[in-house]
Amino acid sequence: MANNEQKLPNSPESFWRDSTNLPSFPELKEDVKTDVAIIGGGMTGLTTAYMLTQKGYSVLLIDADSILNGTTGHTTAKITAQHDLIYDELINHIGMPNARIYYEANLQALSFIKNLVLEQNIPCDFEEQDACIYTTEEKSVQKIKKEYEAYQKLGIDREFIKDLPVAIDIKAGLVMKNQAQFHPLHYLKHLAETVQKAGGQIFENTAAKEIEEGDRPKVLTRSGYKIFSDYVVCCTHFPFHDKKGFYFARLEPSRSYVLAVKPKTPYPGGMYLSIDQPSRSLRSVMIDGENMVLVGGESHKTGQGKDTMEHYQALESFAEGVLGIEEIPYRWSTQDLISLDKIPYIGPIYPKEKRILVATGFKKWGMTSSTLAAQIMTDHITNENNPYQEVFKPSRFHPDPSIKKAISYNTDVAKHFAEGKLEQPIRKPDELVKGEGAVVTVSGKRAGAYRDENGKLHMVDTTCTHMGCEVEWNDGERTWDCPCHGSRFSIDGEVIEGPAVMPLKNPES
Repeated sequence: MANNEQKLPNSPESFWRDSTNLPSFPELKEDVKTDVAIIGGGMTGLTTAYMLTQKGYSVLLIDADSILNGTTGHTTAKITAQHDLIYDELINHIGMPNARIYYEANLQALSFIKNLVLEQNIPCDFEEQDACIYTTEEKSVQKIKKEYEAYQKLGIDREFIKDLPVAIDIKAGLVMKNQAQFHPLHYLKHLAETVQKAGGQIFENTAAKEIEEGDRPKVLTRSGYKIFSDYVVCCTHFPFHDKKGFYFARLEPSRSYVLAVKPKTPYPGGMYLSIDQPSRSLRSVMIDGENMVLVGGESHKTGQGKDTMEHYQALESFAEGVLGIEEIPYRWSTQDLISLDKIPYIGPIYPKEKRILVATGFKKWGMTSSTLAAQIMTDHITNENNPYQEVFKPSRFHPDPSIKKAISYNTDVAKHFAEGKLEQPIRKPDELVKGEGAVVTVSGKRAGAYRDENGKLHMVDTTCTHMGCEVEWNDGERTWDCPCHGSRFSIDGEVIEGPAVMPLKNPES
């Protein structure tokens, strides 16, 4: 489009974050004791803290930055058990009973959110909506039909359709009835306040550096303080405590993009997701009293692919064709982790380590998955039976398709590791104009440079502190992203996304 520069906002900003007046919390500056230490202040961590404090447990939650600033603050916030094409695949790979458990687990997570919103009158724009997956390609109609048959077998309320109420010419679609959407940060702000009232403690700007295993595990912070607890719950998106290499080889990081669009044509309601590539997602949202639409999609592996601004521009072109655009007040991106078998890892971090728990690999469906994770981990800590824990436990392994997926993913990691080491940048730092970032050469070595809008140059060593891959510049978000395992860093090298826990070095050190 000729007018991309006029409509797309200059800087990425999440509507959820911008429209929520979140409380601030202090930094932890002493050694402390608690029943349960929770690392990570997103939806999983706060929901777990809420559930445990309601049961009388003492809880201490820490976040390396500010709470709700990670994936939770950048979601599309669909609360649904319709997770793209999944149920036909689950039936084939883990069997009908386990596929049914997967569905029931996510449906009851939706019910938990709905009931809590109604019981506590949480003002978070909760709305029931039907969810629909669709295809615009004749070759994919059979995939929709197979998924429809899987819905039939599992007893899922459904409808097969051939038309949408929006201007997309589809070949087939499948509706899952009575799903939902909401404002996630308004919901979670209420949970954070409730946790505090129940005696739970929350600390920000407190990064966990290490977990010492044992009967009473300890969390060591980057500032040198210790948290002594009976259980540690790791809700850091990527489980940074991965000494056995159990997770980084079994999780694939993926980025996707969102535009908040004021449409020219009225939006009819409903939540839509294409099964085609590149993907497209639609849902309504109320912004400053006006009905707008969140347009999402353009998934790709973190740190790889084309200039990230091109993904935003592709979504803008799609929105213009389907809705017409009056304005685009917000744009943002998010990062998700996908497990080998597309089922989240929830439970003890290792088979014999019962006091350190983990929740990760939500595959872009974090609203139900995080709530489910909080329930499973709370039941583990309180020694209560949970009917869903076996399907989601991290120690499971399904040979098909897990082996092929693991080989493919780790071959890709090795490829990008080698390419980064062999690259010979030709640009110099003084060549960069304001607002530009690039991989450059400094004293004969590879480095990263970004010149901000005031002309200040920000330099980093491009070697990722996780496993030594070389990070690449993300122009759309102005970050340094690792193409191997998805770590992301700010222009000054601070960790934004794990698995890295230490910042990028200074190239001159």
